[in-house]
Amino acid sequence: MSKGDITFHTRKWVRPEDLNANGTLFGGSLLRWIDEEAAIYAIVQLGNGRAVTKYMSEINFVSSAEQGDLIEMGLTATHFGRTSLTMRAEVRNMFTRESILTIEKIVFVNLGDDGKPTPHGYDAITYDRDRVPNKHLGHFAPHA
Repeated sequence: MSKGDITFHTRKWVRPEDLNANGTLFGGSLLRWIDEEAAIYAIVQLGNGRAVTKYMSEINFVSSAEQGDLIEMGLTATHFGRTSLTMRAEVRNMFTRESILTIEKIVFVNLGDDGKPTPHGYDAITYDRDRVPNKHLGHFAPHA
């Protein structure tokens, strides 16, 4: 993955509660952060707070981070489908500049009020806030 096509927006400080038994960053914590960041990115790109994770490809951990390290996460859209958005992610250590992991494909699906996939109508990345939903969606009642 070339560094030029990913913008790193989110940074995290590796704290004691983020560590595994080896004293390094727990992969589950990192995946939770990536999924949250990808969800926010999908909401902004699709203009809908009802975008949900559909798929994550192989996750390639190539290094780790330790307590006190700062890491940064980057995402970029790679494909707009009719009801979906595909993106690529990279996480790196800010101190060492080493890549921690890459995920080549994360797919989010745009859902309608009925909880089913619905077309979003977009085909390009936005760098403006023109698609950000203008209200908090609150609690979603489960569909019967």
